[in-house]
Amino acid sequence: MVPATPGLRVSTPDPERSLPSADIEVDRAAAAEFLELFHAENPEAGPVGPRIAAVMREIDMTGTYWHTPEELTFGARVAWRNNARCIGRLYWRSLQVRDLRTVSDAAGVARHCFEHLRAANNGGKIRPMISVFAPETPLRPAPRIWNEQLIRYAGYEQPNGRVLGDPRYRTFTSQLIQRGWRPPEPLGAFDVLPLVVETVDEGPQMFQLPGQAVHEVPLEHPELAWFAELGMRWHAVPVISNNRLVIGGVSYPAAPFNGWYMGTEIGARNLGDSDRYDLVPTVAERMGLDTSHEATLWRDQALVEINRAVLHSFRANGVTISDHHTESRRFLTHLEREERAGRRCPADWSWIVPPMSGSQTPVFHRYYDAEHRVPNFFADDEAAGRALQGGPPAFRGPRVLAR
Repeated sequence: MVPATPGLRVSTPDPERSLPSADIEVDRAAAAEFLELFHAENPEAGPVGPRIAAVMREIDMTGTYWHTPEELTFGARVAWRNNARCIGRLYWRSLQVRDLRTVSDAAGVARHCFEHLRAANNGGKIRPMISVFAPETPLRPAPRIWNEQLIRYAGYEQPNGRVLGDPRYRTFTSQLIQRGWRPPEPLGAFDVLPLVVETVDEGPQMFQLPGQAVHEVPLEHPELAWFAELGMRWHAVPVISNNRLVIGGVSYPAAPFNGWYMGTEIGARNLGDSDRYDLVPTVAERMGLDTSHEATLWRDQALVEINRAVLHSFRANGVTISDHHTESRRFLTHLEREERAGRRCPADWSWIVPPMSGSQTPVFHRYYDAEHRVPNFFADDEAAGRALQGGPPAFRGPRVLAR
């Protein structure tokens, strides 16, 4: 139920690729629009006029303004509600918001990210959660998290050109090694990458994730006993960490957030894609399928069994996960609720439709409102590049240190 991993599907460009930088005053119209929305949906907050006047005075003096805790919580939840690429928005009101706006140093950001992982895991009963760190201001840039997600696996290019681990992060991995990271020995297919946090004062800093923050699920199949011998596993909590949260003109570049996994994110994409773990041919061979030509649909058969293994394993280990049929029906329930509330619900068809059995899900057979709405999460081009290429740094700062 997490917004899909940035970069995994082709979609139309976001209309706000040019986002607030640290030396630009907050957009006053965006601030007023958000405050009007907040007060309209929270009438107990009182009339909006005095608050807008106070915010405009604050912008006059500082170039920005400070959200109240209530505004921050509402803004983060509405950003999830507005995210057109996420199928799992039915529970947007349940998002737990950790207000960490006073935290701007690299070690502090890393420490709270590790706590986020522990708290969101919740013994397997995954909690939707966001940790909001210091915002951009005209006087000081905010911290950046380089990693695409807080937990991702290294990809080591071998002499024969093949990759041990996740090929998506082969360049990121090699860059971190050059910057001082020492991978575990022997190298494995599921080595957790260090967290990279960059600040304007410290430059990029690396932090190894503590074991208690990383909950993984070993994958086995309910019927195919040999599946466990493949040694596959995946982490329980999908925390997207390089998207920028924008609320009322204020930009929060470091705001890691999570829902819970939909099975196809792991089984069909992370493990199934040919440029990721490419597990489909291996499973097809072990199943004894006829792979001599495509018309046998061996890929489809193997992919279904991989996804069955993912769903079975998470549930057997008491970790929250949803299947794509159930999540599709939940999304239509969300659409109905939004319509009853008088709100339009943006959705990107290419991201909402699951990557397997699409036409068997109800989300496939309709059109959606493509209107862009704020608050929202944004995938900056530079942030996306750092998450895959391991640089260049956002700021000129001291040499990276491994911790």
